[in-house]
Amino acid sequence: MINNINLIFPEIFISIFLMILLILGVFKKKSSSIIYNLSVLSLIILLALILNLPQNTTENLFNKSYVIDHLSIYMKLIMIASGIFVMLTSSKYLKIIKIYQIEYPVLLLSSILGMMIMVSSNDLIVFYMGLELQSLALYVLASFNRDNILSSESGLKYFILSALSSGILLYGCSLVYGFSGSTNFYLISENIEQIDYGVVFGMVFILTGLAFKISAVPFHMWAPDVYEGSPTSVTLFFSILPKIAALSVFIRFLYVPFINLFDQWQTIIIFLSIASMIFGAVAAIGQKNLKRLIAYSSIGHMGYALAGLSTGSNYGIQSSIIYISIYLIMNLALFSCLFMLRVQNKYYENIEDLSGISKNNPILSLTFLIVLFSLAGIPPLAGFFAKFYIFMAVIEQSMYSLAIIGLLSTVISAFYYLRIIKIIYFDSERFKYDKDHDLGLKLTLAASTLFLIFYFIYPNILTELINKINLIS
Repeated sequence: MINNINLIFPEIFISIFLMILLILGVFKKKSSSIIYNLSVLSLIILLALILNLPQNTTENLFNKSYVIDHLSIYMKLIMIASGIFVMLTSSKYLKIIKIYQIEYPVLLLSSILGMMIMVSSNDLIVFYMGLELQSLALYVLASFNRDNILSSESGLKYFILSALSSGILLYGCSLVYGFSGSTNFYLISENIEQIDYGVVFGMVFILTGLAFKISAVPFHMWAPDVYEGSPTSVTLFFSILPKIAALSVFIRFLYVPFINLFDQWQTIIIFLSIASMIFGAVAAIGQKNLKRLIAYSSIGHMGYALAGLSTGSNYGIQSSIIYISIYLIMNLALFSCLFMLRVQNKYYENIEDLSGISKNNPILSLTFLIVLFSLAGIPPLAGFFAKFYIFMAVIEQSMYSLAIIGLLSTVISAFYYLRIIKIIYFDSERFKYDKDHDLGLKLTLAASTLFLIFYFIYPNILTELINKINLIS
């Protein structure tokens, strides 16, 4: 029992800390800065607690409904590290647009707690509890800026569509439970050795719900509007953390309860991958708002991550995890650049607002150049290696058509990244952006950009960590 408590102590710690922050916020007025700083501190402590978990074993808790293994530990680490950097980059932004309130960090921590439960879940009920805890906090965060009609609209859209997807997912869970006789992933796998169409239907509904969470085509419709309307700090959170959690759950579902249905789900994942890569590449070309462009870009990037999962191999799973790890660093760098597009406490987010910023902001322009080249997959930046691992995993399984479509999508998507670089360096200047940025934002931008530049020197930095994740024996 004591050992079990030690293994789930990170979840217990963050739950108790959330309650303390709520009580402190209620009884200590004007405590937004204290609550925010304590939230960042709690995430740093949480990171240390997870690093202290046993690294070389797989521990099953609560009648095998909650699992602590390499996959869950690694995903929690990158998720919480991302949460720390998200909060460091956006504190000044929140103050300027006047949503620096005690509820904001509490909602972020609640969502992260839900994601941690999702990542370690090994049971349909536990997974759904984590999913709803994550989603309920995200609904509020999307519409947190009540004075902005776009924020309210994006929150409402996300709530309605996400509730629909959660209903579909829950219906799929009920079908799987009804036909397999269990909610536990291990028992479901044992009970569906013979293909049962009821279970297949349930699996399709579950994959549909999960595809919505990572905004894969054709379940992407919420992403552009929610990304554009939400506060930029929330958009940054949306673009990274929920995708890490959802990809973890994708891996867990496909390779534990549904591993015996590989031939059935492989076709679905390949379709989602191809549709997302093509649509993400083409739809982003006509965008004028940077956050909408990032939304379509993220759809395409999730297509590449799904391509790795469709291979049915450990190398494919590992390549997808490497991809999402590098993708989150690229997004942190890109949004850090967006937070610097400020003139007299007004933030700009249209592509045309980048016109000629190289004239007065050479360092910011160079950073944009590096990040956009990395997103386009141009060597020797980290984004190239992310795509390289995916294509190698796909080609290793002789899935040449998927690899060719992925390469073509990469070429098409390079166009809209290069167009932004052209606007930055060759168009006439529109604004002289402020340069008084806080230390957290500068450190995040510097660290993420340096990682993208120098990753090629020692690319095994990620592969050595991720090679321990082996779900297929």
